Amino acid sequence: MSAILPPSDRLWWKQPIDKVEWAWIAIAFVWGMIMFGMMIYWHIYGKQNLSNEAYKTTPELFAAKAEKFIAENTIRTETDQDIPVVRVPPGGDGYLIARLWAWYPILELEEGQTYKIHLSSMDYNHGFSLQPVNINIQVIPGYEHVVKMTPTKKGTYAIVCNEFCGIGHSWMLGRIYVK
Repeated sequence: MSAILPPSDRLWWKQPIDKVEWAWIAIAFVWGMIMFGMMIYWHIYGKQNLSNEAYKTTPELFAAKAEKFIAENTIRTETDQDIPVVRVPPGGDGYLIARLWAWYPILELEEGQTYKIHLSSMDYNHGFSLQPVNINIQVIPGYEHVVKMTPTKKGTYAIVCNEFCGIGHSWMLGRIYVK
């Protein structure tokens, strides 16, 4: 059988499979199984994929929890954007709201402490991408995502929305300060 010309009887699926083709099918299958095993291995031992929690919620319920957290823990307001900077208690929970086209509020964390950051969207799908540490979470309305974080280096970290959310998507930036 030629790869360039179709078979003469036009029923190509009834043609016998050659030994070389079986060999390539076997190689592809074995390679697929190796890659599948590597995904499981890297999830468990590679520490590259977050094992986060997610719970059903409503935008109103999550916004109420976040506003309570903000009211209790605000330490100052950023003058350039009029957004509160909120200190998350060490070992505590912090709340971050995604909505067109902003992350609210700005969080302040301490180096070496472990935190649970709760994320939810008020309107559309958004992407939480913490740079430069490359944490990526898709933030979906109606779900509360909980991500455990332990900052290991002081500095200012950028939160970028990496899920297209409309005309103001490119301006949807947030910050996390690590002291």
